[in-house]
Amino acid sequence: MNPLAAHAHLLSRRRFLGTTALTLGLPALRSLLAGEAAASVAPTALAGSLPLGLAGLPHFAPKAKRVIYLMQTGGPSHVDMFDDKPTLRAQRGKDIPDSVIGGLRLTTMTANQKAKPCLPAAFGGSARGQCGMWVSDLLPHTASIVDDLTFIRSMHGEQINHAPAVTHALCGHNLPGRPSIGAWLTYGLGSEARNLPGFVVMTSRDQEASCGQFFYDYYWGAGFLPGKYQGVPFRGAGDPVLYLSNPAGMDRALRRTMLDGLAEMNHFAQERVGDPEIATRISQYEMGFQMQTSVPELTDLSGEPASVLALYGPDVQRKGSYAYNCLMARRLAERGVRYVQLLHAGWDQHGNLPTQLPIQCRDTDQPSAALVKDLKARGLLDDTLVIYGGEFGRTPFVQGDLSNPKAHGRDHHPRAFTVWLAGGGVKRGCIYGSSDEFAYHAAENPVHVHDLQATLMHLCGIHHEQFTYRFQGRDFRLTDVHGEVVKGVLA
Repeated sequence: MNPLAAHAHLLSRRRFLGTTALTLGLPALRSLLAGEAAASVAPTALAGSLPLGLAGLPHFAPKAKRVIYLMQTGGPSHVDMFDDKPTLRAQRGKDIPDSVIGGLRLTTMTANQKAKPCLPAAFGGSARGQCGMWVSDLLPHTASIVDDLTFIRSMHGEQINHAPAVTHALCGHNLPGRPSIGAWLTYGLGSEARNLPGFVVMTSRDQEASCGQFFYDYYWGAGFLPGKYQGVPFRGAGDPVLYLSNPAGMDRALRRTMLDGLAEMNHFAQERVGDPEIATRISQYEMGFQMQTSVPELTDLSGEPASVLALYGPDVQRKGSYAYNCLMARRLAERGVRYVQLLHAGWDQHGNLPTQLPIQCRDTDQPSAALVKDLKARGLLDDTLVIYGGEFGRTPFVQGDLSNPKAHGRDHHPRAFTVWLAGGGVKRGCIYGSSDEFAYHAAENPVHVHDLQATLMHLCGIHHEQFTYRFQGRDFRLTDVHGEVVKGVLA
């Protein structure tokens, strides 16, 4: 057979498009680049190098250099933990008025429940600190630091089911596919950590496995941003990161030689086809190599004083526990990691609130407060923003049988709930906003989920309306087309 004819036969449609895509696209490239340049500034880092962020960011001097988000998935009960109401106490056992519910959508678990009796805070509490914030007796450690915190008691959103609400809180939209907060921040600002990812994720759950909350990887995804900005999950058992250790027979020098060869081939492929995923692969291979030494050092707690370990509580040395993850968050923060995202499941107390809520508070109260105290003692709290809260709250009325302590709880409730913030440019000892007399609706100074995201961006030196990424002909941003900075919580 004629060699030229054989070659033409082998030139498939896939290969033809792959080898000529750049040439075919040249006529449109100039106009596309002009549009992209108007929407966002090109990254200052070369492909394969550490993410250095975008030119022109931050827009102004940031108050927070790093963020730790303590996401309590499942929906912590704002009524029981932070928002006691005299009206609920007075109306205990009586149906909440229909005028309060106002025909708004409920989940299928309570929409057809005939009776909706009011249930006040079930475990007692009192005003704490100089700020006078009411905190449940289930949270003594949080109560001890209220004057270092800002409480927003008027949070609200629209999503009534877990995954859409968590996605809304962490990615700015209820549908998967958008970049998460950590991806936006590391894309825009880069990271100060030279041998650790700029965005690290750790998950935990109650030891009783009381509810079936899943941790979807799009909670820390990069969406349409380059893949190297997605969060890196640290596992709670075994090696923190899979395949980080060298296999038998391969030493570090051999691994270095192999990665250098791969990088050379990947750079060639990147120049040839321009696929951004190749740039992601180059940078992640190099980051993995650096993490072979940085992660063992990070997770070695032998140098932590006994007093610090005691601060986080008895569970701190159990890998994968919430307490362990809080300590890791502090260690990551002091090593320059831009964004640390903890997710802790177990708050979904539909029918076991009297028994499970105390367990959840016990597991999370001391470590959360310890993280704030530890950061403050090390001089890190002033430029580290800590956020604690769930995707929504829980209904002020009962789900189930109020007379049976083992068969009642509260349903999902996005109309009003509470989060707290610490450090990084927010006020101390501040109580912002309030819910109505039934703790059902955000009443005074409502703060939408997008408003909290806009405020987070502002504290990191970013104007949320100006920080966009063009995708499929539209300029996207974390806050979608919403969001106002909550100036009342800024220091």
